[in-house]
Amino acid sequence: MMDQIYIENLELFGYHGVLEQEQELGQKFVVSATLFLDTRRAGKTDSLKESLDYSEVCQKIKEIVERQCYLLIERVAEIIAEKLLLTFDLLKEVEITVKKPWAPVMVHLDTVSVTIRRKWHKAYLSIGSNIGDREGYLDQAVDYLNNEEDTRVTTVSDYIETEPWGDVEQDDFLNGALEIETLKTPRELLETAMAIEKEAHRERLVHWGPRTLDVDILFYDDEIIMEEDLKIPHVEIPKREFVLEPMVAIAPYHMHPVFHKSVSEMLEEVRREKT
Repeated sequence: MMDQIYIENLELFGYHGVLEQEQELGQKFVVSATLFLDTRRAGKTDSLKESLDYSEVCQKIKEIVERQCYLLIERVAEIIAEKLLLTFDLLKEVEITVKKPWAPVMVHLDTVSVTIRRKWHKAYLSIGSNIGDREGYLDQAVDYLNNEEDTRVTTVSDYIETEPWGDVEQDDFLNGALEIETLKTPRELLETAMAIEKEAHRERLVHWGPRTLDVDILFYDDEIIMEEDLKIPHVEIPKREFVLEPMVAIAPYHMHPVFHKSVSEMLEEVRREKT
């Protein structure tokens, strides 16, 4: 459980709403924020550098609410959460409530509000290529992710040469693993992975066939997702040495949330089965 700083009922004036008069006349909005971070060093050192300057946080919220115009308070809350997480390095998670007093809904009420919770997520990706400039394609994937405003690559494994998987005759692969921090949801991250492959002109002509670039989501926090087009953790992880070896290089003790084994343990099992 992380420490929390509360900002309650920050009163601001904005022009958000779907009605024309709301956008012209404006009205009061009330914003509350719960900020999740580790405040221990601040408590030990009495140094503001080790914590958040909540006056700066309030100014950032004020800028968003008063300088821009949105139709929905859902959008206002989303922008506030995203900008705070991107601006303040110590901040790991936020809960934002945006209240709209006296909303024009033709019945008496005190306020309408929306509350959202957003955080930085840790995910691991596998990247591979066996066509053309293999190393260039892998570097291209890393650069693409680093250029996304809501994602940052924190660790990149060395690239390793591996034999192709499956029965299709093809050239050897160059494979790697990435650790990233992202504000994206799992599905948004999947869409990004597919966009990276598309930029590299990936063609899906043969199952397990040659490819310019393959980007797979291995883990996303400790989530377990089993949907038709999105499975996390990746179902093939325990079988694939070429995935496990670079993963072990960057996160040897990361635990599989289904099998409750570390990636190091799974790599040892794969190698024992080969002998």
